[in-house]
Amino acid sequence: MKAYLAVLLLLPALISAKFCEDAPNSGMALDKQNNLYRGQQEFSVSMLDAIRKATPNDNVFFSPYSTYHALLLAYFGASHDTESELKSVLRLDDKLSKEAVRSAYRFEKLDRESRAPKMPLIFSSADRLYFDKNVALASCVETRLHEEVVQLNFGEKAEESRQQINAWIANVTHNEIRDMLASGDIDSNTQLVLANAAYFKGQWQSRFKADNTQQMPFYTSSEKVSFVPMMKQKGNFLLNTDERLGAHVLQLPYRTSNAETEYPEDAEISMVIILPSVSNDSIERVLSRLNADTLSASLREASMREIEVSLPKFEFEQRLELVPILRQMGVNKIFDSGASFNDFTLNQEIVFSDAKHLAKIKVDEEGSTAAAATVLVSFRSARPVEPTKFECNHPFVFLIFDKKSNAVLFTGIYRDPKTMK
Repeated sequence: MKAYLAVLLLLPALISAKFCEDAPNSGMALDKQNNLYRGQQEFSVSMLDAIRKATPNDNVFFSPYSTYHALLLAYFGASHDTESELKSVLRLDDKLSKEAVRSAYRFEKLDRESRAPKMPLIFSSADRLYFDKNVALASCVETRLHEEVVQLNFGEKAEESRQQINAWIANVTHNEIRDMLASGDIDSNTQLVLANAAYFKGQWQSRFKADNTQQMPFYTSSEKVSFVPMMKQKGNFLLNTDERLGAHVLQLPYRTSNAETEYPEDAEISMVIILPSVSNDSIERVLSRLNADTLSASLREASMREIEVSLPKFEFEQRLELVPILRQMGVNKIFDSGASFNDFTLNQEIVFSDAKHLAKIKVDEEGSTAAAATVLVSFRSARPVEPTKFECNHPFVFLIFDKKSNAVLFTGIYRDPKTMK
């Protein structure tokens, strides 16, 4: 499987600090990863909800991880009400200082880089803050985000700057995304481009045999049926029949170790498939119940079962205009006049004008290349005590989940094979 994407927040010049005040190592004793990525799970579900409401009948694929990191960079530069709003939307713990969040961000990055050489799986993510050379940066930005900060000459070399940003994104995504920014997206008024790019390539721990793939029906609805290339295999996988969600939740692990003794429950990264009942409204009911708590509980309560799995091969890409989606999630001030980014610079007012997201995914036999009350409700499909088949022949939700960091890397909704690429 491969998944690759880029998220861009474009900031032109408009007429117009706590981060700089924090001690460099404040908050270091906190459980960095859990504090940061607990909020990321909640953000992921919120973003999925906003996108599926904006595109109620479409397939969906995006990276909440990438979007979260892009907004984290904006948070590091924000101040006053703009900072408070981003902190709320990103679900950051009120007790965490901005420097503690940056420490968690840096810790996760170093941990991911240290894991990479040990795994056959590839997951890379990179962030950049492209400032115009005439923007006077706050000293703390250059010292604490020095790996992310790049200064370009937007005023005199807008097209050359656009090409440089596109080249960086292409490099991170192994040339899968080469023209993220179109001609005209960057001009002489641009002051800042904030970008994240991510790439994922993983092999199934237990591969599907190509000889077993055959055309099988996929029921988009009770009245609409398509035939899709359906992959099949039988093996032992983590499965939970979850009455809270009204769905079966399967974990298909990727190879994250070269050791022969690796077992599915040991895998750090898996594709999680949430398969609801066949009824027309069941995927909407499942999505309405999905949150960080129900997701965590469902993964935690899974047990090993011998299952026959049927999963469609698919490949598609999705480009999203993020501004209306982020506004629906409560991100407003960064797009409005009066936004405050005093932790980036004190001599210019900055307002985001656009936000773009492009994601692609390919799932085949080898793997993937490319995310206080509980109501227990029985669902209409049969609920055997030990189900023997997991057939993805109707709409389902899928996530690529990093168990070690508790982060949703990519997520999507497979509704209709006819609208795939």
